[in-house]
Amino acid sequence: MFKFIPALGGILLAATLSLPLSAQKLKLTEGNLDVLKGQKEVNTEFTYDNIKVGKYDKEEDYIKDKTADYNKKEAGRGDTWARAWKEDREARYEPKFMELFNNKGDIKAVHNKNAKYTLIFKTTFLEPGYNVGVWRKNASMNGEVWIVETANPSKALAKISVDKAQGRDWAGFDFDTGQRLAETYADAAKALAKFMKD
Repeated sequence: MFKFIPALGGILLAATLSLPLSAQKLKLTEGNLDVLKGQKEVNTEFTYDNIKVGKYDKEEDYIKDKTADYNKKEAGRGDTWARAWKEDREARYEPKFMELFNNKGDIKAVHNKNAKYTLIFKTTFLEPGYNVGVWRKNASMNGEVWIVETANPSKALAKISVDKAQGRDWAGFDFDTGQRLAETYADAAKALAKFMKD
């Protein structure tokens, strides 16, 4: 019979708590953020063009393979998963990003085309990770932030690279892919808000 060993549990908990909270890096790659001085809010948009997912160079190939794999295991499960994969963007990732950005920053992320400037968050890479109880791999995400004039969105006034935003639930109950990926947007939002403050 399996017995819980308190000492071992304490060691595992201490090891978990000692892990770094974030391994992500942000870097201003073009322009500067001076244009945002004095602004109270920034219109916020998200794009998901040409995303790489895990080992896949094309998101479409990842969705196709994953959908087929799930449908083999249970009819219709893959189709449900594929819908959620896309719907989670607007339903989970974007609200999570805006909530954490607004909690940590001086400028508020809003949906307001009348705002002078727009923040465009361009996701470029997703690692969904996994959690099967005893084995797990954190989700991660890369992207690029563009600050543009709302009236002229094709010209970036500033660009910030976001590398390795981490997604995981601190309690370890993030069995759902969407939940793990939503946390990568939360991680990015917190770091970005601080980056824009400093």
